[in-house]
Amino acid sequence: MNKLVRSRNNRKVAGVLGGLSKSIGIDPTITRVIFIILLFTTGVFPMALIYALLIFVLPNEEVL
Repeated sequence: MNKLVRSRNNRKVAGVLGGLSKSIGIDPTITRVIFIILLFTTGVFPMALIYALLIFVLPNEEVL
């Protein structure tokens, strides 16, 4: 498992889900679909709050 960072290349909003999918080794589209399903089944607020916190907590991916 890789270090969890926000992706610079694979981002739609802030790169959180792109970085998460890279660190666990699955397709980013699957991660985004799971996130959207969880977003609506939990009543939006908990998942939106977690996503917002991860934007500020996770560092950006380093460019080599």
